[in-house]
Amino acid sequence: MAGRDLRALFSTNDRGLEAVEAFTNRQLQWELVAAALSEHLRLITESAFDVEDLECPRHNVMVFHGVGGIGKTTLSRKLEAALAGADQRPAQWGEPAWSGRRILPVRIDLARSAGTSFEDVVLTIRAALAELGRPLPAFDIALRRYWETQHPGEPLEEYLRRGGLAGRFGKAMPQQMQSALADVAQALLLPGTVGTAAGALAGSLTRALRERRQTVRALAGCARLADLLEADPDLEALSFYPHLLAWELAQLPADKRVMPVILLDTFEDVGDRTHRDLERLIQRVVWLMPHCFFVITGRSRLQWADTALQGQLDYTGPAAWPHLALPAAVPAARAARPPHGHARQVLIGDFSPEDCDDHLARRLTRDSEPLISEEIRQVITGRSHGLPLYLDLSVMRFLEIRRTGRNPAPADFDHDFPALIARTLSDLTAPERHVLRSVSLLDAFDLPLAARAAGLTHEAPALRLIERPFVRQDPFGLWPYHLHGLIRSTFRDADDHADDRWSPRDWHQAAQRTLTALGEQWTAGTSRDRRLLVGCLRQGLAIARDHNLDLDWLTDAAWTYVGDSIWEPVTPPAAGAPAPGTPADALVELLSTLTRRQHEHRARTVSRLTALLDADLLPADLQEMALYYRAKSLRDTGLAAQSRRDYQQVADQGGRLAPAARRGLAHAARLAGDFPTALAAAQNLGWEGRHQRVMGDLYWLQGQPERAAAAYLAGRTEAEQHGKAGEAAHNQALRAFAIALCAPDQATAEIDLAHQLLAGLNLRATTINVRRAELIRDAGSDSVDDQIATLRTELDIAGLASLTPAIELAGAFHHAVLDDHIALNATLTRLREQTSDEDHAYFVDIAHFMASLPLDDPSPAQWIDGEPATRSRWRALVTARREHLGSLR
Repeated sequence: MAGRDLRALFSTNDRGLEAVEAFTNRQLQWELVAAALSEHLRLITESAFDVEDLECPRHNVMVFHGVGGIGKTTLSRKLEAALAGADQRPAQWGEPAWSGRRILPVRIDLARSAGTSFEDVVLTIRAALAELGRPLPAFDIALRRYWETQHPGEPLEEYLRRGGLAGRFGKAMPQQMQSALADVAQALLLPGTVGTAAGALAGSLTRALRERRQTVRALAGCARLADLLEADPDLEALSFYPHLLAWELAQLPADKRVMPVILLDTFEDVGDRTHRDLERLIQRVVWLMPHCFFVITGRSRLQWADTALQGQLDYTGPAAWPHLALPAAVPAARAARPPHGHARQVLIGDFSPEDCDDHLARRLTRDSEPLISEEIRQVITGRSHGLPLYLDLSVMRFLEIRRTGRNPAPADFDHDFPALIARTLSDLTAPERHVLRSVSLLDAFDLPLAARAAGLTHEAPALRLIERPFVRQDPFGLWPYHLHGLIRSTFRDADDHADDRWSPRDWHQAAQRTLTALGEQWTAGTSRDRRLLVGCLRQGLAIARDHNLDLDWLTDAAWTYVGDSIWEPVTPPAAGAPAPGTPADALVELLSTLTRRQHEHRARTVSRLTALLDADLLPADLQEMALYYRAKSLRDTGLAAQSRRDYQQVADQGGRLAPAARRGLAHAARLAGDFPTALAAAQNLGWEGRHQRVMGDLYWLQGQPERAAAAYLAGRTEAEQHGKAGEAAHNQALRAFAIALCAPDQATAEIDLAHQLLAGLNLRATTINVRRAELIRDAGSDSVDDQIATLRTELDIAGLASLTPAIELAGAFHHAVLDDHIALNATLTRLREQTSDEDHAYFVDIAHFMASLPLDDPSPAQWIDGEPATRSRWRALVTARREHLGSLR
């Protein structure tokens, strides 16, 4: 049942408004608590369980940790209510397995604002146990003695009343304590005045225990009572008294037994990780009460299982706290849920979009209808990254806007809250803050990168930072750590009002350090580590663009990126981004254009590259890159003359792409049918000009697919030797096509290999070449016409006009095999239309050769060894295919 949201109610005059502290389902967390409690109940009811065993491992703790504002306190309160009574438990949580067993929840807020001392922790636990309706003499005598010594003249009853414990748990505790003192005094035959003095009573009781008197046999079973009563009654001794409380609970009759579940909230306020005095005292309570179950909520994971804390706390290491130890397979506690069923360090995850919407819909209502519209809820949800605190801040902003007299609109919630910065920084040291701001520039990072970005010579602050709950981990990522999405975006975009906030110059210097550090990581990696290259480019380009930095190492990285023609997405342009204004902007646009051309119409690619060239922001070698790829795109769209002009300009400049441009000119000669010129050029291209691929392209046009297949194989081998996966895949796709022409029974294996080499690559034209190989392999079968129709549509959408005639030629081969002159004539008509600009005009000749048709108007193609020999070879390929199909029938 949700409570009233008083902040919201007192933020408006709208008396019809209903404001509730909506609790959004935390089903997973409840299931984990329920399972842990069931296991703990089973453990403490075993005959071997001994509450006085101080050496056995402890399994009585569960930790929920997470970034500030994720809903830990709300969860703690809801768990307390759900454990107190079934009527307070959400219906979807279901009935717990321990139904019928008595659970006593005790929630203690450790927030600094609550002013909870260690004394308060102990007193709260004892006050909650007052509902048992009986004294707990061993503990009560020790506690009364402590109180009289440390708080002379201050009645415990008055302290409990003033601190609110009497109102929360009733006034029975002091009466029970007094009863305990009276009972022990009577057993020791002490006079009344002595019995009311806890110090004197404790001394008498200690002597009686040491002398093993029968009158105190009920307390004699507590082996360590005498030692505790003899110790000075100071705070150190008080931290051991919970052992007495645990012993007393173990003596209860079976029908009176209860299992306390103690919920310690806001554990981050117990102290920092340098001074652990209060944490040490609280840890003793947990250790000395093994039959109680503790649910701890705070910002950071509990470090008690870390061996490095030995000496700072009494009980440390995985042997002491096996369920708090990190699994060996995960180097830090960043999984959203326990990686093993028994693990009890749980990172509280963000709300799902559905939970965010539900939370916002129920927070503010009028007449049982949501006050916040669906459109506004969608905007808030999208900005929140699932963080409940952001949702709550947005609710208050909604009410704030309504107070101005206007209705809130969705645009009002495209908003950052500086309060998130304050919440995040509140318990960080100054070096941790510095590292946090530095890594907010990065999508992901590792420890060396974080330290270099912060300008540190040591990693200690970064090591501390990654333990914070707003740092998430993907152990299999290139860089394992990343900031919570909302925390990162807030630090980057919101106004920082912290005392140690950075100036614009500080941010610029941090960006330069970070860009340099990324470049160092890339140059230190192997030249073939494509994943590292792409990762460094993605992060480096964004930083250089956002902070107007020089390109530095990004130029060389860009050349390495394009050299393999794989085209993974590097960085998309920002939505609605203006035209490039800096070299970094221009490089982002260039690489984005080269990547997106695999998905866009090539005319769009030409337009974007032309705009970049006209802007003239890039250094000369990158301008050459833009010019070369514009030449390729012009060729793809069928603008051969313009393509040749760009290729010639790149070739004349003699830069890095000059060999590739000469290959483009050789392709241009081939497209025009000047095969001897293309052959001569190919023989001088070398590996840089992909000479084997150019040779293969010439050979199959001459009706020699076997020679083409051999050339493509040699090209694939060279590409693999140079570590060029994209070029290897391209050669294999063309080899599959050539094999399909001459040996269809072998083509499937080659096509499968081409698909394997294309896996994970983004090469649209190469993929279509594999499809063309499948067409040729299937020529003469019923499915080919449908395949051709599908490919025509795809090529039209992609703007790959240069590949369309090749698909029609595959159709001509299919029709020639079937001797279907009607379909062949239709294909010839399309081919003539598509090659009217003279490029690929010889495809019409080849279609005639295939069908053994006379050619009245031949193209100007110059066949390498003459038309008759070429005609004969193409006709032989068709005849061989007919014979192959006949053998299959």
